[in-house]
Amino acid sequence: MRPRHLSIVAVIVCGLASIHAFAAEPNDVARPAKAAIISCKGMIDQGLFDSIERRSEMAMKAGVDYLIYEIETYGGLVDAADSIAKYFIQTIGSRATTVAYVQTEAISAGALISVSCNDVIMRENTTIGDCAPISLGGKLEGVEREKAESFIRAAFQRAAEANGYPEALLKAMVTMQVEVWRIRDLETGQWEFYERRDLPDDVDRYDVDGAEEIVGSDELLTLTASQALEYGVARAVVGGLDEALVFLEGRDGVRFVEPPMRLQTTWSEEMVRWLNSPAVMGVLIMLALLGVYLELSTPGVGLPGLVAVICFAVIIGSKYLTGLANWVEIVLFFAGIILLLVELLVLPGFGVAGILGILFILGGLFGMLVKNAPGELPWPEGPQDWATLTNGVLGIVYGFVGFLVLASVLSRYLPKLRFMSGLILSPTSAVANGAGLVDPPDGVQRGIRVGDVGRAISSLRPAGKARFGDDVVDVVATAEFLDRGAAVEIIEIHGNRVVVKDRDNA
Repeated sequence: MRPRHLSIVAVIVCGLASIHAFAAEPNDVARPAKAAIISCKGMIDQGLFDSIERRSEMAMKAGVDYLIYEIETYGGLVDAADSIAKYFIQTIGSRATTVAYVQTEAISAGALISVSCNDVIMRENTTIGDCAPISLGGKLEGVEREKAESFIRAAFQRAAEANGYPEALLKAMVTMQVEVWRIRDLETGQWEFYERRDLPDDVDRYDVDGAEEIVGSDELLTLTASQALEYGVARAVVGGLDEALVFLEGRDGVRFVEPPMRLQTTWSEEMVRWLNSPAVMGVLIMLALLGVYLELSTPGVGLPGLVAVICFAVIIGSKYLTGLANWVEIVLFFAGIILLLVELLVLPGFGVAGILGILFILGGLFGMLVKNAPGELPWPEGPQDWATLTNGVLGIVYGFVGFLVLASVLSRYLPKLRFMSGLILSPTSAVANGAGLVDPPDGVQRGIRVGDVGRAISSLRPAGKARFGDDVVDVVATAEFLDRGAAVEIIEIHGNRVVVKDRDNA
């Protein structure tokens, strides 16, 4: 070959090589990326949503490209799950790639938040599905069940449309009596999923004879990891988180330049969620009521009353932080406390103020069990609200039952303790044949009458003990607190209730 021809061939070869290198460069050079791992464990509630939102925004400020949500949940409250799902699709999903990494299980509401991510990656031997609504307050039937399922089906349909999951399969996770079939598209070779009534009959386009039933009419769909991959619900099945990262790198042509940052819940977030559990709420209510009982039984001590105040503050604070309590219910609760104190400390007997106080306290407490706007009545409107209400009512019932049991035990045995005998108010009873006469604790009749003057032998706040001659009587002061040693005068006797006033300032 002539030298001139060799030169031409060399130029052509170099040009082709340059073109090939230029064309290959975008695919051969991986784009650097950053990822964050956000754990989603336990019951799905408002506290978890607030935590997910906080940690996601923190990750975005750090410049991450992938938000990997580590799912380990058997479900929870539907309204909280829907809030998380909408946040994934409508807010954070447009700013980063969202990935649900199913670590153990994504059941019920956990399935909804998983498919609301751009991708679902499942660890081997995990499960997803089973999202039919249930109500702890009773069995859902007829219109109530359809109302609940309709809302959840729409949420799954939203996720299917946003992220490309088979809509018919997601529907079968929510509702029974949905038969799902798969049929192969002859043009693309891909499987497509339809409800039985929507199966295509175009024999030129679909393999009609080869259609297969996936979900029967009496089944509620729950998928294993391998089934989810086969049916297109999961993008990949991996042995661990490292393999999930490798899958994302290979599929998207990226390279994670550093280990993913892991964002855990804070201790305060976990504590708020823990405080709102029925068992813990029951203990707090029991301690609060017990504190009130002991404070009234041991006037002047103060510690039981302080415990009651702290317990009530913790109950209200935990409800406020999870969005269940608003200012109306808090004001109502404290107004009830004030009315009850006025009735006990200022007004003799028990009347309108005391009854209103109890009603206000109960109204405020029950209002904190259902999420509502300040201008709306706290009435449950769906299964998720009923579930929240039921959990709260269980906590209140646990607390009242525990209080009644402990109060019964304490009323029987506490006065027998030597160090408490001088503090516990002993009951008095009226003498049937004497107006204004009462029986002392030892059962020996000792006469006291309106107008008798004596001295307080304990602080009257407002209840306490006073001595009239040789008689020691349980009394209640009017309007003010009196110190030990104050001169007092009996102004009223109603059965076992002896009312006194300050003699020195009369």
